[in-house]
Amino acid sequence: MYPFRWFSPRVAARGIAIAAGAVHVWFLSNMQSALNPAGIQASRILDLWHLTLAVCCVVFAAILLACLIAMIRTPRANRATPADLSVAGRREPRVRFWVAAATGVSTLLLVGLLLADVLTDRALSRLPVDQALRIDMTGYQWWWQARYLADGDTPGFTLANELHVPVGRPVVVSLKAADVIHTFWVPNLHGKKDMIPGRDATIEFRADKAGVYRGQCAEFCGYEHALMAFQVVADPPAQYEAWAARQRTPSAAPSEDIAMRGRDVFMGQDCARCHTVRGTDAHGTIGPDLTHVASRQFIAAGTLANNRGNLAGWIVDPRTLKPGTAMPPTRLAPDDLQALLTWMETLE
Repeated sequence: MYPFRWFSPRVAARGIAIAAGAVHVWFLSNMQSALNPAGIQASRILDLWHLTLAVCCVVFAAILLACLIAMIRTPRANRATPADLSVAGRREPRVRFWVAAATGVSTLLLVGLLLADVLTDRALSRLPVDQALRIDMTGYQWWWQARYLADGDTPGFTLANELHVPVGRPVVVSLKAADVIHTFWVPNLHGKKDMIPGRDATIEFRADKAGVYRGQCAEFCGYEHALMAFQVVADPPAQYEAWAARQRTPSAAPSEDIAMRGRDVFMGQDCARCHTVRGTDAHGTIGPDLTHVASRQFIAAGTLANNRGNLAGWIVDPRTLKPGTAMPPTRLAPDDLQALLTWMETLE
């Protein structure tokens, strides 16, 4: 049926899947990669990495060369050749010289790397933070809460699993852990910072390139550690101000009957006890703030793209999508579920 025996729809589908996976990996590698710095501090860390890699490569090549020379100069023998024990007591000043020289060079290289590490650390700590944007970020099992503090005369606001920052402006993030140890890590912007319960920490960074950068918890924190991600969106200053202005506003009152019904479903279920939606009577603090959930790229801490189908699956049975999550299943009649989804899509 097909001109080539090896070709079939299954083979074609597999090839498409592999290509799509490669594109996805490439996309994530740019979103979350220490080799693609988007800020001055990540660039400093990358410089240190390049220096360390170069030194290690040179040392590795020197060791391989020494082993190769030793193998070439080793006398050839067979099973009948008697053992030559005369070398046991022979002095070899030339060999001792090379061993001492190699030890000295290795010591100098290690001291040089230590000095470079110290200088990089000092450079990272000297980022000017005048007029910095300040954010309190708390890690939970397994999601992130970001509380933007008041910025001048403008009030703060709260969102989950996503940060927006203005390009070119320093950001100071205060880090807290609500339950176990987490680690804040956005490799495109900075290194890792541990979040230890009972101990507050801060991390400062500046995004110099507009883009979307993926952050991840980098400390094993339980069952769904691998599904605890967040996005950092670096916006041009004017675009960031427009986004922040929208985030400060409460949710808009629904204008359509189906959206009104969806809001009533939300308020009538346990949703309102766990989540906050500013502009309504929902003031729960157990789960993420949902005031502008429709404006976010992902739900469930970077696990699922934010679309109607994924949102429906998450509401009905979140533990099949993210086992171990604290959110319980919500059993709704189909009409009530569709109304709830319609209302949540208005929360932009």
